[in-house]
Amino acid sequence: MTAGKPVRIGNASGFYGDRFSAVREMLTGGPLDVLTGDYLAELTMLILGRDRMKDPDRGYARTFLRQMEDGLGLALERGVKVVVNAGGLNPRGLRRALEELASRLGLDLAVTHVEGDDLLERAGELGFGEPLTANAYLGAWGIAECLHGGADVVVTGRVTDASLLVGAAAAHHGWSREDYDALAGAVVAGHVLECGTQATGGNYSFFTELTRAGHDLSRPGFPIAEVHADGSSVITKHDGTGGAVTVGTVTAQLLYEIAGARYAGPDVTARFDSVELEQLGPDRVRVSGAAGEPPPPQVKVSLNRLGGFHNQVEFVLTGLDVAEKAALARAQLDAALAARPPAEVRWTLARTENADAGVQEEASAVLRCLVKDTDPKVAGRAFSGAAVELALASYPGFHVTAPPADASPYGVFTESYVDAKQVPHVAVLPSGEQVAIAPPSETRELEPVSGPVLPEPLPGGPARVVPLGRIAGARSGDKGGDANIGVWVRSDQEWRWLAHALTVDELRRLLPETAGLPVRRHVFPNLRALNFVVEGLLGEGVAARARFDPQAKAVGEWLRGREVEIPEVLL
Repeated sequence: MTAGKPVRIGNASGFYGDRFSAVREMLTGGPLDVLTGDYLAELTMLILGRDRMKDPDRGYARTFLRQMEDGLGLALERGVKVVVNAGGLNPRGLRRALEELASRLGLDLAVTHVEGDDLLERAGELGFGEPLTANAYLGAWGIAECLHGGADVVVTGRVTDASLLVGAAAAHHGWSREDYDALAGAVVAGHVLECGTQATGGNYSFFTELTRAGHDLSRPGFPIAEVHADGSSVITKHDGTGGAVTVGTVTAQLLYEIAGARYAGPDVTARFDSVELEQLGPDRVRVSGAAGEPPPPQVKVSLNRLGGFHNQVEFVLTGLDVAEKAALARAQLDAALAARPPAEVRWTLARTENADAGVQEEASAVLRCLVKDTDPKVAGRAFSGAAVELALASYPGFHVTAPPADASPYGVFTESYVDAKQVPHVAVLPSGEQVAIAPPSETRELEPVSGPVLPEPLPGGPARVVPLGRIAGARSGDKGGDANIGVWVRSDQEWRWLAHALTVDELRRLLPETAGLPVRRHVFPNLRALNFVVEGLLGEGVAARARFDPQAKAVGEWLRGREVEIPEVLL
């Protein structure tokens, strides 16, 4: 890599379980300087924690090791550095496994790793209790140090998702720790890349428009950021790959799982309200204008605990009298469990039946009973067996979707914060030398941004009741127990309407599940977008399975499907 020139950084994984062939596709599909991969999420840390309980030598993403069986040779041959967080809870163990693999393949490979994020042994001292996992979100400078030290592969544990790109860009361009604007620009680019094909047409609200325009969405290509010395970037993908890179696809990903205008990280606080997007040409979107500020003095810590055991039964209710059938089944099961009811029992009725249906499944609704308890027997066969025992004694047409089953353990995710000075951050170079990364010398407490100036409201006129999604896109996701819903439009006229029409009260009306929960609205005029944070919608997080869509992936599409009055001039 040559300082001064843009560094071309690709992504080949947005989660543990993403397309296995993406590493090879990215390494062989076109020019690249660095290949990153994000394998970690809140749920993944729980999965890896349970792996480590079974075998202390595990705790890393084994899929990545399999991808490297041919990926290592390809990367070395093409001069591509590899930077991944696949080390999970055991980056040192993954490094050893990669070195053994390289030796077996006859490759001269310099593998490094970053450690210090794992705070489990100090959890009690830091006031975290006794979690299964406790990991601080490290920044980019350990990665940069490894690359300066000659690494071909950098393996990390829990760094922020964007740090994979930021570290590579900082090493390439020689940024200092006070180059806040450049670092903020790289954070924005890293945020766009971190979820893989979500930036190239995956999970995109207006996907039908892309397909009508001739874009093949059956297999979107993975994204690439060409990061310049000032931190600005161009988001693109390899030529000839599927999907599309547009201002819309990039906007959707920028809004994914954020909160307000200040996006805090361990190295810099990026101002997302300063970001500007420009379509330069086919599959090329320029991202510029990001302003940076010193990071907050504390870093976030991800905590996972085993919460207990859960189980569920789904009763199928067909034809007439659905509400009455549901009431009977519920009363019968409640009575059967009365001697020792599970600690938590949650009933939901999904009215999916159609009148006069020509297909039996289309005539059916689903009554779901979810239970949780600290005793696996209470949440296990004692519950599911009692449900099945009703088979010949309940509503007409009784059947369930699965036989009786044992309970499964579930996890609880929480987050905490700790002073950055209390978190070790260590780069372990190819020689084994350990280089300590100092905490930031300058910090700034995170403060909310004063309310942005809203555009003039759209003048009154005739309106029609249509789905919000006729003009608005959305992207939603999870942060612990909270749901994030980003909503954007594509013209100034639409923005003049959306900024005033979609208030917190209106969101609560459209999504009744949010009615009793705290909701915060953040405004991004530069993106013509709003972001809503709904606190507690997901209970104790994805692993606790508190609702039908436990990661809030489709809440945005639910919102787009709701009908509102939209001015005819916009339709």
